[in-house]
Amino acid sequence: MRKQITPFRVGAGVLIALVVTFVVLLKIPSGDYLLMPDPAHPVAPLVHVVPSKPSTDTGELFFVDVQERRASELESLFPWIHPHSTLIPAAQLIPPGSNDQANMAAALRQMSMSQHIAAAVALRHLGYKVKIVPNGVLVNQIIGGTDAAGKLQPTDIIVSLNGKPTMTIAQLRAIMANVRPGQWVTLQVKSGKVTRTVKIRTVAKGGRALIGIAPSQSAGIKLPIKVTIDSGNIGGPSAGLAFTLEVLRQLGENVTHGYKVAATGEINLDGTVTAIGGVEQKTYGVRDAGAQVFLVPVDQGNAQEARKYAGPNLKIIPVTSLEQALRALDALPPVPSK
Repeated sequence: MRKQITPFRVGAGVLIALVVTFVVLLKIPSGDYLLMPDPAHPVAPLVHVVPSKPSTDTGELFFVDVQERRASELESLFPWIHPHSTLIPAAQLIPPGSNDQANMAAALRQMSMSQHIAAAVALRHLGYKVKIVPNGVLVNQIIGGTDAAGKLQPTDIIVSLNGKPTMTIAQLRAIMANVRPGQWVTLQVKSGKVTRTVKIRTVAKGGRALIGIAPSQSAGIKLPIKVTIDSGNIGGPSAGLAFTLEVLRQLGENVTHGYKVAATGEINLDGTVTAIGGVEQKTYGVRDAGAQVFLVPVDQGNAQEARKYAGPNLKIIPVTSLEQALRALDALPPVPSK
Protein backbone atom coordinates (compact mmCIF):
# COMPACT_ATOMS: atom_id res chain seq x y z
CA MET A 1 0.00 0.00 0.00
CA ARG A 2 1.37 3.44 -0.95
CA LYS A 3 1.16 6.41 1.31
CA GLN A 4 -0.28 9.45 -0.46
CA ILE A 5 1.73 12.68 -0.22
CA THR A 6 -0.47 15.73 -0.04
CA PRO A 7 0.34 18.91 -2.02
CA PHE A 8 0.71 20.73 1.31
CA ARG A 9 3.54 18.41 2.39
CA VAL A 10 5.25 18.71 -0.98
CA GLY A 11 5.03 22.52 -0.81
CA ALA A 12 6.36 22.59 2.74
CA GLY A 13 9.26 20.33 1.78
CA VAL A 14 10.19 22.55 -1.16
CA LEU A 15 9.99 25.65 1.03
CA ILE A 16 12.24 24.10 3.68
CA ALA A 17 14.74 23.06 1.00
CA LEU A 18 14.77 26.59 -0.41
CA VAL A 19 15.29 28.13 3.02
CA VAL A 20 18.17 25.73 3.78
CA THR A 21 19.74 26.49 0.39
CA PHE A 22 19.34 30.23 1.02
CA VAL A 23 21.05 30.01 4.43
CA VAL A 24 23.88 27.84 3.10
CA LEU A 25 24.56 30.12 0.14
CA LEU A 26 24.48 33.15 2.46
CA LYS A 27 27.19 31.67 4.69
CA ILE A 28 29.57 30.34 2.02
CA PRO A 29 32.11 32.95 0.84
CA SER A 30 32.45 33.33 -2.90
CA GLY A 31 35.35 34.30 -5.12
CA ASP A 32 33.97 37.82 -5.51
CA TYR A 33 33.99 41.07 -3.58
CA LEU A 34 31.13 43.50 -3.05
CA LEU A 35 31.65 47.26 -3.20
CA MET A 36 28.76 49.07 -1.50
CA PRO A 37 28.02 52.74 -0.73
CA ASP A 38 28.77 54.20 2.68
CA PRO A 39 27.50 57.69 3.59
CA ALA A 40 30.27 60.28 3.41
CA HIS A 41 31.86 61.17 6.76
CA PRO A 42 32.86 64.58 8.20
CA VAL A 43 36.64 64.98 8.09
CA ALA A 44 37.05 67.49 10.93
CA PRO A 45 36.79 65.00 13.83
CA LEU A 46 39.67 62.94 12.37
CA VAL A 47 42.21 65.73 11.87
CA HIS A 48 44.01 67.61 14.65
CA VAL A 49 46.52 70.39 14.00
CA VAL A 50 48.53 71.95 16.84
CA PRO A 51 48.57 74.90 16.90
CA SER A 52 45.45 75.46 14.81
CA LYS A 53 44.10 78.83 13.63
CA PRO A 54 40.56 80.25 13.54
CA SER A 55 38.85 80.06 10.16
CA THR A 56 35.95 81.88 8.50
CA ASP A 57 34.98 78.63 6.74
CA THR A 58 31.32 78.00 7.60
CA GLY A 59 30.81 74.95 5.39
CA GLU A 60 31.51 71.28 6.02
CA LEU A 61 34.03 68.91 4.49
CA PHE A 62 33.47 65.18 3.94
CA PHE A 63 35.62 62.23 2.95
CA VAL A 64 34.22 59.14 1.25
CA ASP A 65 34.91 55.44 1.58
CA VAL A 66 33.39 52.25 0.21
CA GLN A 67 32.09 49.27 2.15
CA GLU A 68 34.22 46.46 0.79
CA ARG A 69 33.83 42.82 1.75
CA ARG A 70 33.88 39.34 0.33
CA ALA A 71 30.51 38.40 -1.12
CA SER A 72 28.64 35.24 -0.18
CA GLU A 73 27.66 32.77 -2.89
CA LEU A 74 24.10 34.09 -2.62
CA GLU A 75 25.24 37.69 -3.16
CA SER A 76 27.34 36.62 -6.12
CA LEU A 77 24.28 35.04 -7.69
CA PHE A 78 21.98 37.96 -6.88
CA PRO A 79 24.11 41.13 -6.45
CA TRP A 80 21.06 43.31 -7.06
CA ILE A 81 19.90 42.66 -3.49
CA HIS A 82 22.34 45.46 -2.53
CA PRO A 83 21.37 48.68 -4.39
CA HIS A 84 24.18 50.52 -6.18
CA SER A 85 26.69 47.77 -5.38
CA THR A 86 29.38 46.43 -7.71
CA LEU A 87 30.49 42.80 -7.78
CA ILE A 88 34.12 42.26 -8.78
CA PRO A 89 36.29 39.13 -8.91
CA ALA A 90 38.62 38.87 -5.92
CA ALA A 91 41.58 38.67 -8.33
CA GLN A 92 40.94 42.30 -9.30
CA LEU A 93 41.28 43.39 -5.68
CA ILE A 94 43.66 40.88 -4.08
CA PRO A 95 47.08 40.71 -5.78
CA PRO A 96 48.26 37.20 -6.76
CA GLY A 97 50.05 35.52 -3.86
CA SER A 98 48.23 37.67 -1.30
CA ASN A 99 45.10 37.16 0.80
CA ASP A 100 42.33 39.15 2.48
CA GLN A 101 44.36 39.90 5.61
CA ALA A 102 47.48 40.99 3.73
CA ASN A 103 45.38 43.14 1.41
CA MET A 104 43.75 44.92 4.36
CA ALA A 105 47.14 45.48 6.01
CA ALA A 106 48.43 47.02 2.77
CA ALA A 107 45.35 49.26 2.55
CA LEU A 108 45.96 50.52 6.10
CA ARG A 109 49.60 51.29 5.21
CA GLN A 110 48.37 53.19 2.14
CA MET A 111 46.05 55.21 4.37
CA SER A 112 48.90 56.01 6.77
CA MET A 113 51.13 57.16 3.92
CA SER A 114 48.36 59.29 2.43
CA GLN A 115 47.89 61.05 5.78
CA HIS A 116 51.57 62.03 6.02
CA ILE A 117 51.56 63.22 2.40
CA ALA A 118 48.33 65.18 2.91
CA ALA A 119 49.80 67.04 5.89
CA ALA A 120 53.04 67.78 4.01
CA VAL A 121 51.25 69.07 0.90
CA ALA A 122 48.93 71.30 2.96
CA LEU A 123 51.74 72.84 4.99
CA ARG A 124 53.91 73.45 1.93
CA HIS A 125 50.96 75.17 0.25
CA LEU A 126 50.79 77.56 3.22
CA GLY A 127 54.51 78.29 3.08
CA TYR A 128 55.70 76.12 5.95
CA LYS A 129 59.12 74.50 5.61
CA VAL A 130 58.54 70.76 5.33
CA LYS A 131 61.51 68.42 5.16
CA ILE A 132 60.94 65.72 2.54
CA VAL A 133 63.69 63.17 1.87
CA PRO A 134 63.05 60.64 -0.95
CA ASN A 135 63.70 57.11 0.33
CA GLY A 136 62.59 54.80 -2.48
CA VAL A 137 59.97 53.99 -5.09
CA LEU A 138 56.61 53.00 -3.67
CA VAL A 139 54.74 50.13 -5.32
CA ASN A 140 51.36 51.77 -5.67
CA GLN A 141 49.71 49.19 -7.92
CA ILE A 142 50.71 45.86 -9.48
CA ILE A 143 49.91 45.12 -13.10
CA GLY A 144 48.18 41.75 -13.49
CA GLY A 145 49.79 39.22 -15.81
CA THR A 146 53.34 40.41 -15.09
CA ASP A 147 56.07 38.66 -13.13
CA ALA A 148 55.70 41.32 -10.41
CA ALA A 149 52.30 39.87 -9.50
CA GLY A 150 52.80 37.56 -6.55
CA LYS A 151 56.33 38.84 -5.87
CA LEU A 152 55.60 42.46 -4.93
CA GLN A 153 52.83 43.86 -2.78
CA PRO A 154 51.23 47.34 -2.66
CA THR A 155 53.21 49.65 -0.32
CA ASP A 156 56.48 47.75 -0.89
CA ILE A 157 59.35 50.22 -1.37
CA ILE A 158 62.03 49.54 -4.02
CA VAL A 159 65.36 50.89 -2.75
CA SER A 160 67.71 49.48 -5.38
CA LEU A 161 67.67 47.84 -8.82
CA ASN A 162 70.57 45.70 -10.04
CA GLY A 163 72.65 47.02 -7.14
CA LYS A 164 72.04 50.70 -7.92
CA PRO A 165 70.03 52.93 -5.53
CA THR A 166 66.49 53.94 -6.52
CA MET A 167 65.63 56.66 -4.07
CA THR A 168 63.51 58.43 -6.71
CA ILE A 169 61.29 57.39 -9.60
CA ALA A 170 63.71 59.19 -11.94
CA GLN A 171 66.59 57.01 -10.73
CA LEU A 172 64.52 53.86 -11.25
CA ARG A 173 63.60 54.89 -14.80
CA ALA A 174 67.19 55.80 -15.64
CA ILE A 175 68.37 52.32 -14.66
CA MET A 176 65.49 50.62 -16.46
CA ALA A 177 66.41 52.50 -19.65
CA ASN A 178 69.41 50.15 -19.97
CA VAL A 179 67.34 46.99 -19.47
CA ARG A 180 65.98 45.09 -22.46
CA PRO A 181 62.39 43.75 -22.34
CA GLY A 182 62.36 40.21 -21.03
CA GLN A 183 65.58 40.59 -19.03
CA TRP A 184 65.60 39.77 -15.32
CA VAL A 185 66.23 42.49 -12.75
CA THR A 186 67.14 42.20 -9.08
CA LEU A 187 65.33 44.47 -6.64
CA GLN A 188 65.99 45.29 -3.03
CA VAL A 189 62.55 45.83 -1.50
CA LYS A 190 61.53 47.12 1.92
CA SER A 191 58.26 46.09 3.52
CA GLY A 192 58.00 47.69 6.95
CA LYS A 193 61.26 46.86 8.72
CA VAL A 194 62.01 43.85 6.50
CA THR A 195 64.25 44.09 3.43
CA ARG A 196 64.22 41.30 0.86
CA THR A 197 65.69 40.53 -2.58
CA VAL A 198 63.24 39.97 -5.43
CA LYS A 199 64.09 38.86 -8.98
CA ILE A 200 61.58 39.85 -11.64
CA ARG A 201 61.44 39.26 -15.37
CA THR A 202 60.60 42.50 -17.13
CA VAL A 203 57.82 42.96 -19.68
CA ALA A 204 57.71 45.00 -22.86
CA LYS A 205 55.58 48.09 -23.44
CA GLY A 206 56.22 50.55 -26.24
CA GLY A 207 59.62 48.98 -26.81
CA ARG A 208 60.68 49.59 -23.19
CA ALA A 209 61.27 47.19 -20.34
CA LEU A 210 58.89 47.55 -17.39
CA ILE A 211 58.78 45.89 -13.99
CA GLY A 212 54.97 45.68 -13.94
CA ILE A 213 54.04 48.27 -11.31
CA ALA A 214 52.51 51.74 -11.05
CA PRO A 215 55.12 53.68 -9.01
CA SER A 216 54.78 56.54 -6.54
CA GLN A 217 57.44 58.45 -4.64
CA SER A 218 58.17 57.30 -1.09
CA ALA A 219 59.76 59.77 1.27
CA GLY A 220 60.54 60.53 4.86
CA ILE A 221 58.53 63.57 5.96
CA LYS A 222 59.29 65.89 8.88
CA LEU A 223 56.59 68.46 9.67
CA PRO A 224 57.27 71.78 11.43
CA ILE A 225 54.01 71.53 13.44
CA LYS A 226 52.02 68.62 14.81
CA VAL A 227 49.37 67.12 12.53
CA THR A 228 47.60 63.91 13.50
CA ILE A 229 44.96 62.09 11.46
CA ASP A 230 43.07 59.11 12.86
CA SER A 231 40.95 57.23 10.33
CA GLY A 232 40.51 54.08 12.42
CA ASN A 233 40.22 50.90 10.34
CA ILE A 234 39.54 52.66 7.02
CA GLY A 235 42.22 51.82 4.47
CA GLY A 236 43.42 53.01 1.09
CA PRO A 237 44.81 56.33 -0.20
CA SER A 238 41.64 57.88 -1.62
CA ALA A 239 40.98 60.29 1.28
CA GLY A 240 44.25 62.13 0.68
CA LEU A 241 42.70 65.20 -0.95
CA ALA A 242 40.04 65.51 1.76
CA PHE A 243 42.66 65.32 4.52
CA THR A 244 44.77 67.96 2.78
CA LEU A 245 41.82 70.33 2.56
CA GLU A 246 40.93 69.79 6.22
CA VAL A 247 44.47 70.60 7.37
CA LEU A 248 44.18 73.86 5.41
CA ARG A 249 40.84 74.61 7.11
CA GLN A 250 42.31 74.06 10.56
CA LEU A 251 45.11 76.47 9.70
CA GLY A 252 42.68 79.27 8.91
CA GLU A 253 41.90 78.78 5.21
CA ASN A 254 38.36 79.19 3.86
CA VAL A 255 38.13 76.01 1.79
CA THR A 256 34.43 75.20 1.39
CA HIS A 257 33.10 78.79 1.12
CA GLY A 258 30.00 77.79 3.05
CA TYR A 259 29.18 74.66 1.02
CA LYS A 260 28.93 71.03 2.05
CA VAL A 261 31.92 69.70 0.10
CA ALA A 262 32.98 66.07 -0.33
CA ALA A 263 36.37 65.18 -1.77
CA THR A 264 38.04 62.04 -3.01
CA GLY A 265 41.36 61.38 -4.72
CA GLU A 266 44.88 60.26 -3.90
CA ILE A 267 47.17 63.20 -3.14
CA ASN A 268 50.80 63.02 -4.27
CA LEU A 269 53.81 64.86 -2.88
CA ASP A 270 53.76 67.28 -5.82
CA GLY A 271 50.13 68.18 -5.05
CA THR A 272 48.62 66.30 -8.00
CA VAL A 273 45.44 64.30 -7.46
CA THR A 274 45.12 60.86 -9.04
CA ALA A 275 42.39 58.28 -9.62
CA ILE A 276 40.55 56.19 -7.08
CA GLY A 277 38.18 53.22 -7.26
CA GLY A 278 34.54 52.72 -6.31
CA VAL A 279 33.37 55.96 -7.94
CA GLU A 280 29.74 54.85 -8.26
CA GLN A 281 29.48 53.84 -4.60
CA LYS A 282 31.28 56.97 -3.40
CA THR A 283 28.99 59.24 -5.40
CA TYR A 284 25.91 57.65 -3.82
CA GLY A 285 27.59 57.95 -0.41
CA VAL A 286 28.10 61.67 -1.02
CA ARG A 287 24.46 62.07 -2.02
CA ASP A 288 23.33 60.22 1.14
CA ALA A 289 25.33 62.71 3.26
CA GLY A 290 23.58 65.66 1.63
CA ALA A 291 26.75 67.19 0.16
CA GLN A 292 26.36 69.87 -2.50
CA VAL A 293 29.77 69.63 -4.16
CA PHE A 294 31.96 66.61 -4.90
CA LEU A 295 35.62 66.98 -5.89
CA VAL A 296 36.60 63.98 -8.05
CA PRO A 297 39.86 63.25 -9.93
CA VAL A 298 39.91 63.76 -13.68
CA ASP A 299 42.35 60.84 -13.91
CA GLN A 300 41.04 57.62 -15.52
CA GLY A 301 37.63 59.13 -16.12
CA ASN A 302 36.70 59.29 -12.40
CA ALA A 303 34.86 62.61 -12.68
CA GLN A 304 33.09 61.58 -15.86
CA GLU A 305 31.82 58.45 -14.13
CA ALA A 306 30.72 60.41 -11.04
CA ARG A 307 28.53 62.63 -13.21
CA LYS A 308 26.48 59.57 -14.24
CA TYR A 309 25.39 58.99 -10.64
CA ALA A 310 25.37 62.56 -9.25
CA GLY A 311 21.68 63.33 -9.68
CA PRO A 312 20.31 66.88 -10.02
CA ASN A 313 21.50 68.32 -6.70
CA LEU A 314 25.18 67.37 -6.60
CA LYS A 315 27.80 69.39 -8.47
CA ILE A 316 30.81 67.38 -9.67
CA ILE A 317 34.09 69.32 -9.86
CA PRO A 318 36.84 67.48 -11.78
CA VAL A 319 40.25 68.02 -10.17
CA THR A 320 43.85 67.45 -11.18
CA SER A 321 45.70 69.05 -8.26
CA LEU A 322 45.25 70.73 -4.90
CA GLU A 323 45.81 74.17 -6.42
CA GLN A 324 43.20 73.60 -9.13
CA ALA A 325 40.70 72.24 -6.57
CA LEU A 326 41.10 75.34 -4.40
CA ARG A 327 40.60 77.63 -7.41
CA ALA A 328 37.45 75.73 -8.39
CA LEU A 329 36.01 76.01 -4.88
CA ASP A 330 36.88 79.70 -4.73
CA ALA A 331 34.98 80.22 -8.01
CA LEU A 332 31.72 78.78 -6.65
CA PRO A 333 28.87 81.32 -6.46
CA PRO A 334 27.99 82.61 -3.00
CA VAL A 335 25.81 80.25 -0.97
CA PRO A 336 22.21 81.53 -1.18
CA SER A 337 21.11 83.12 2.10
CA LYS A 338 18.33 81.29 3.93
